Amino acid sequence: MSPWLTVVGIGEDGFKGLGRNARHALLRASRIIGGQRQLDLLPVCIRGERQLWPSPFSLAPVLTRRGEPVCVLASGDPMFYGVGASLARQVAAEELLILPAPSSVSLAAARLGWPLQEVVTLSVVARPLAALNAHLASGVRLLVLSNDGRSPAAIAALLVDSGFGPSRLTVFEHLGGADEQRIDGLAQSWEHTSVADLNVVAIDCVADVNTPRLSRLAGLPDSAFKHDGQLTKRDVRAMTLARLAPMPGELLWDVGAGSGSIGIEWMRTHPSCRALAIEADAGRQSLIEQNRDALGVPGLHLIRGKAPDLLHGLEAPDAIFIGGGVTREGVLDTCWQQLRPGGRLVANAVTLQSEMTLMAWRAEHGGELTRIHVAQAQPLGEFDTWRQALPITLLEVIKPL
Repeated sequence: MSPWLTVVGIGEDGFKGLGRNARHALLRASRIIGGQRQLDLLPVCIRGERQLWPSPFSLAPVLTRRGEPVCVLASGDPMFYGVGASLARQVAAEELLILPAPSSVSLAAARLGWPLQEVVTLSVVARPLAALNAHLASGVRLLVLSNDGRSPAAIAALLVDSGFGPSRLTVFEHLGGADEQRIDGLAQSWEHTSVADLNVVAIDCVADVNTPRLSRLAGLPDSAFKHDGQLTKRDVRAMTLARLAPMPGELLWDVGAGSGSIGIEWMRTHPSCRALAIEADAGRQSLIEQNRDALGVPGLHLIRGKAPDLLHGLEAPDAIFIGGGVTREGVLDTCWQQLRPGGRLVANAVTLQSEMTLMAWRAEHGGELTRIHVAQAQPLGEFDTWRQALPITLLEVIKPL
């Protein structure tokens, strides 16, 4: 089947900047769908009927025209945070032709002389700004697609709050067009409260001297989390996450999430990792919300309530961590039932009663038990001695396929 749908990427330079194939597709189209800004870039010689995207946004105007010669206009590269990606999930590849223009991040990298393969590209278009926190580290370069003209100021404020005030910001307005402008400055002294809505922010990250290093590897410092004492401590957390073994795209249930540390570190391992934090205590729910934003994973989904009552009807997980409540009736059984075949269940116990529960579970279902002892050197008079933390019993079970 020859393509009936063509998605044309168009830049600020408009129709004159398009290649021959894109121009011919627009000239042949019976209908052209896009935003007002893109449609206004077309000359009068384009005769196809012009149609705005509906509000709220929907692909229906395109999909209902299947078989007709339809063009969709998109900014820059339609497959980079664009409508092309959405259409590619709905329309077969042989029915679809995508003709990209240079993306705004490609143009920004060219202006700055930044090798694009060494840059982290992100979008805050209808996305939480707090997600940037997961990517902040000295020496990292970010290119961020702004939501609107207020985004650069909001990004500068976030950088200051996160300890990256010395970071260098460059804002590009209307890249590739006659109105292109560049604004440079430091996050800590950024004065531009509003710029053009169409802008890209380049960030050359520089941390304050006292900003802690937050690695993507498991085992963030306990001080990175706000908590009320219900926190899986750093060394145990690192061992627990090693057994949970997060992989891209996988879903974790963090049952009895406390401060949310396990789910947060799970999601920090890869942008596509997802987690549900199940927590009944209202105070700890608030801590989870604060920690997930501060550590750059605002997509962590908080489930408010007790297990096992709220575990039914949730998306089946690839891994489950039970940090609290293993002795509560039905928690282990429900988690095991809901876990995907091949999934990992890891549970930690501190009390004798919870340890006995894990031992009984292992006798029935198999798995491995590990006793974790952690001691830290602490002062004793004029000397130091080892202070033993409470031992942890860890159960790891893999559900048969």
